[in-house]
Amino acid sequence: MRLVLATRNRHKIREMKEILKDVKGIELIPADHFPQLPEVVERGSTLRENAIQKACHAVKFTDCLTLAEDTGLEIDALSRKPGVRSSRFAGEHASYEQNIAKVLGLMRHIPWKDRGARFRSVVAIVEPGGSPRVFEGVCEGQITTERRGKAGFGYDPIFEVAGYGKTFAEMDQDQKNRISHRALALQKAKVLLMELCRREKSSSAEG
Repeated sequence: MRLVLATRNRHKIREMKEILKDVKGIELIPADHFPQLPEVVERGSTLRENAIQKACHAVKFTDCLTLAEDTGLEIDALSRKPGVRSSRFAGEHASYEQNIAKVLGLMRHIPWKDRGARFRSVVAIVEPGGSPRVFEGVCEGQITTERRGKAGFGYDPIFEVAGYGKTFAEMDQDQKNRISHRALALQKAKVLLMELCRREKSSSAEG
């Protein structure tokens, strides 16, 4: 069974492939496999809306089972911003470094006890002709006062995971893929994917 990953973010694709590698009978197809697939302008006011929008857009174009994901960083001291605008916090085409610099600048006078934050990931899965099914994962932590670590991407160097004393950028990929917001959402989605694989296998056997 083919599953289209409705993203061109190579970092997300790598993590998704690693987390979903034990789902037997499924072939993961990145969006780049469909060069004519138009980019989606994210107009949703929530991560859920954006994930569903991207999944529904891709399933119509590819006629394949599709998975889309949207992630946001919610910082308590910034009224849970950047949230749905995490990738565009410093501007429409901002780089990871520009977004990090803006967050650190806004947080420079905030004491450690008030630097609580969380990553939230929403995954939407849509079958051709079906309705979206949505899964969510949340990882709690705090915003550091400076960049720490070289791994990961996005805000990983300034997000210290609660209970670990490390930022995502200080963790190896295996550890991050066990505890991250994206991993938690995809672990829930796996139950559905495995059921769809079993259904596909049963249908093929009957045919």
